Amino acid sequence: MEPLTTRRGMLGSVGLGAAALALGAARAAEPAKAPEPVHPMTAGNLRSAFGGESMAHMRYVLWGHKAAAEGFKTTERLFRAIAHAERVHAGNHFAAMAGEAGAFLVASMAGFGMATTAKNLEGAIEGELYEVNEMYPVFMQGALVQSEREAAQSFRYALEAEKTHAVFFQRARRSVEGGKDVTLGPVRVCGECGYTIEGRIPDACPICAAKPERFASFEA
Repeated sequence: MEPLTTRRGMLGSVGLGAAALALGAARAAEPAKAPEPVHPMTAGNLRSAFGGESMAHMRYVLWGHKAAAEGFKTTERLFRAIAHAERVHAGNHFAAMAGEAGAFLVASMAGFGMATTAKNLEGAIEGELYEVNEMYPVFMQGALVQSEREAAQSFRYALEAEKTHAVFFQRARRSVEGGKDVTLGPVRVCGECGYTIEGRIPDACPICAAKPERFASFEA
C-alpha cells in the first residue's frame, strides 16, 4: 500500500490541475475586451482616409479599363496593381477604427471623371501627391500627438507607399503622352503597407518589414 502522504500529494496535484483547468476555461469564456475608441479628430481623419483610399481603388480599376480599351495594356496592369495597394491602405485605416461603430457622413478628397488615359494618369498623379504632401503628413502628426499609434502607423504606411505610386504614374504618363505604353516588369505590392516595386520581391519590405510571401504580383 502507498504511504498516506504520497496519496495525499497525488490528490493535491489532481486538485490543483483541475482548478487550473477550471480557471483557464473561465478566462476563455470571458468576453474579449472591446477596442478603445479613437480620439474624435483622429477617428475623423481615419474615416476620411478610408473613404479616399476606397474611391482611389475603384477609380484606378475603372481608369485601368479605359487604358486597356485604348491599347495601353501595361498601363492597365499598373492601375490594377496600385488599385490593390489602395485597398490595402483602406483596410489598414478600417482596422485602426476597430473601436468605432455607427454611420457617419464622410468627406474625402477624390478625383472624378473619365478622360483619356494620359489625362487619367495626370489625375492619379495629382491625387497621390496631394496625399504625400498635404493629407497624410497632417493626419500622421495629429495621430502621434494624440498617441494613436495604430492610426499613426496606418497613415505612415500609406504616406510612404503613395510616394512610390506617384513615381510609377509619372513614368507611365511620359510614355502614354508620347503615344507608347509604359514598359514595366513584374509589379509587386506589399499586402501590409501597399509599398509598390518593380522587379524582384525584396527580402523584407523597406517600409513595414513584411516578408516576401506578403507581396502580390502583377505580371504581364
